[in-house]
Amino acid sequence: MKRILLFVLTNVMVVVVLGMAASFLGVNRYLTANGLNLGALMGYALIMGFGGAFISLLISKPLAKWSSGVRVIEQPQNADEAWIVDTVRKFADKAQIGMPEVGIFEGDANAFATGAFKNSALVAVSTGLLQGMTREEVEAVIAHEVAHIANGDMVTMTLIQGVMNTFVVFLSRVISYAVDSFLRKGDDRDTGPGMGYWISTIVLDIVLGFAAAIVVAWFSRHREFRADAGAAQLMGRKQPMVNALARLGGLHTGELPKSVAAFGIAGGIGQLFSTHPPIEERIAALQNS
Repeated sequence: MKRILLFVLTNVMVVVVLGMAASFLGVNRYLTANGLNLGALMGYALIMGFGGAFISLLISKPLAKWSSGVRVIEQPQNADEAWIVDTVRKFADKAQIGMPEVGIFEGDANAFATGAFKNSALVAVSTGLLQGMTREEVEAVIAHEVAHIANGDMVTMTLIQGVMNTFVVFLSRVISYAVDSFLRKGDDRDTGPGMGYWISTIVLDIVLGFAAAIVVAWFSRHREFRADAGAAQLMGRKQPMVNALARLGGLHTGELPKSVAAFGIAGGIGQLFSTHPPIEERIAALQNS
C-alpha cells in the first residue's frame, strides 16, 4: 500500500508542477467563459500526460542511482566486479546495443535496467542477488536486464504511461467541468470554474490514476515474458533463466523504487498493480516457448 500511495503522490505532484507551468505560460486556457474548448483541452492533456512521462524517463538513470544507492563500477575492484562488467559487455555486444553503465547496490535479491536511451543505459544488480545465486543464474538475470534495454522497454512503457496520463488529464477535466456546470446552474461563469471543478479534478486524477496504473502494470507484465525469452536467446538456452526464476521464487526479493520497478527481475504490489507476473507463470511460459 505504501508503494501505491507513493506512486499516486508522485504522479499528482508531477501534474501539479506541470499545471502551474502551463498556467504561467498561458497554456491552460481551455476553460473559457463560453464553455469547454475540447481541442485546447486535448493539447493541454497531451502536454501534461507526455510531459510528465518523458521527464520521468529522462531523469530515470540519475534517480535510480540516487534512490537505490547504486555504486557505478568505474574500475572493477575485484574479480567479481570484473566478471559482472564483462558479462554485461558480452550481452550488450550480442544484443547490439551500447555498453551500459554497470552498478551494484546493497539489498535483497534484485536487479534492474533503466535509462532513456538504448546506448547509454544502466544495469544494476544487488548484493543479495550476487550472494544468493550461482554465477550462471546471475548471468541469466543480467541477460534479462540487457534484453529489457534491447527491446526498448523503457521507451515503450513511457509511451504507454504518456497515453494513459493524457486520458486521465482529459477525462478528469471534462467530467469535472460537467460536475461544476451542474452545481453552478444559472451562475455567472465569467470568473472561471468553481470549487466543484477543482475538487472533482483532484479526486478524479487520483481515481483515474489508479485505473491507469492497472493498465500500465498489465503492459509491464507482458514485457517481462519478452525479457525472459530475450535472456534465453542471449544465453543460447532456456535452463539458466528457468533456474534463476526458480531461485528467485525461494528468495526474499527486495523492493525497487517505483521509477525502475517495472524493469527489475522481480517485484510487484498486488495482483492488479504488479509489474511482474507470478514466477510460476514466467517459468511455464519460458519452458513452453
